[in-house]
Amino acid sequence: MALTIYNTATRRKEEFKPITPGKIGMYVCGVTVYDDAHLGHARWALTFDAIVRYLRYRGFDVNHVTNFTDVDDKIIARAEELGWKPLDLSKRYIEKFFEDMDCLRVKRATCYPKASETIPEIVEMIQKLVDKGCAYVSGGDVNFDITKAKDYGSLSGQSPDQMLAGARIEVDEKKRNPADFALWKAAKPGEISWESPWGNGRPGWHIECSAMSLKHIGPTVDIHGGGSELTFPHHENEIQQSEAANGQKFVNYWIHNGLLMVNEEKMSKSLKNFFTIKDMLKEYDPSTLRFFLLNTHYRQPLNYDLDVLNESRKSLERLHNTYYELIELKGKGHGAEDAKGLSKKALEEFEQKMDDDFNTRDALAVMFSLAREANRLMAEKKLSNEGIENILDIMEDFDSVFDILKRETAWDDELQSGLIELALQMREQARKKKDFEMADKIRDELNRLGIEIQDSADGPKWKIKQ
Repeated sequence: MALTIYNTATRRKEEFKPITPGKIGMYVCGVTVYDDAHLGHARWALTFDAIVRYLRYRGFDVNHVTNFTDVDDKIIARAEELGWKPLDLSKRYIEKFFEDMDCLRVKRATCYPKASETIPEIVEMIQKLVDKGCAYVSGGDVNFDITKAKDYGSLSGQSPDQMLAGARIEVDEKKRNPADFALWKAAKPGEISWESPWGNGRPGWHIECSAMSLKHIGPTVDIHGGGSELTFPHHENEIQQSEAANGQKFVNYWIHNGLLMVNEEKMSKSLKNFFTIKDMLKEYDPSTLRFFLLNTHYRQPLNYDLDVLNESRKSLERLHNTYYELIELKGKGHGAEDAKGLSKKALEEFEQKMDDDFNTRDALAVMFSLAREANRLMAEKKLSNEGIENILDIMEDFDSVFDILKRETAWDDELQSGLIELALQMREQARKKKDFEMADKIRDELNRLGIEIQDSADGPKWKIKQ
């Protein structure tokens, strides 16, 4: 089956064909770094983490570029409030962003360009637009002339009048048209700035992504991604300035993830309805958060729901118990079932679901279905050693995309397992000495701590209670 992607620009699924066979240039709009990352950022990051992981699983060489907006109005205002220099503030929050992403096991992009480090390329692109008559200088600002736009609104499916009515456009006497957008902003007294042919200033928001994608990928990008809230105005404006400057189609496939909602409102810092990743990780382990956020199709909005989060944790624990029981069973299989047919079918279904516009929800369902079959075969003692290995191999293939099988608790996994095994040995010694009171006490205490003991002919086994 061919890989298909829902292209926001055409509003339909299309077979994916890269510009260069086997290679993909993928640009994903990143974060504006002036505060801690929240769960909405985690949804965006995990969406594209899973997409890039799957593209690489399919054998593509992916050049994944994600930017940082490290200078803008919000950063300047926050830095002034805290008494920091703007670039010092953004540097600190970039560090914190990486700490959060590393905890969530998000794979690093190929590169993370910053607006402040791309000024020469930004100035060069703006000058091209001025020279071509697509932009004009006014009082130290440079604005894109929206009357020179082609097919403006085609990405978001809106007419220019609709976009103008729905946008919050400030009155600015320097603009010829209210919908014209800033490419370069003249510096205010004492504000961070860089030299340019139009005087000291700093880049507008939209131009940085056009300059960065050109620098790190080229004039045409295979895949451009970001949150659905960026479709207008950010991505509409990127298209106009990039195609006007470069004379080529800007993006072949547009991917937008749905928003994370709280009480039917977007989770955002401006609405003060957000939960930071750092705080969420105090209550939920990374695998649970990854599972919760990937268990909905990326294009759909996802509602923040504690009941669903807690159910995700329970469901994931069942999957973990199956996976770790299979690991424990390695080399101990006495059945005749090699599980080749089961494993092959599961892998085909997984790839079919992911090839259909990266449908992580349905692909995760395949993983859980495989685990249920594995549980049945283990209960009936039908699995051979080869069967155990085959199922584990497929589960780990799935996990190369999802990364949810690692158990993480407040304790180090190896230390925790060692201490539980030691307690079980002490319990067995007590039972051999017929000290059943002590044996029961150890079992009850482990049970209180959430460890379920199961006695079997092969000796005691343990698992974390669901």
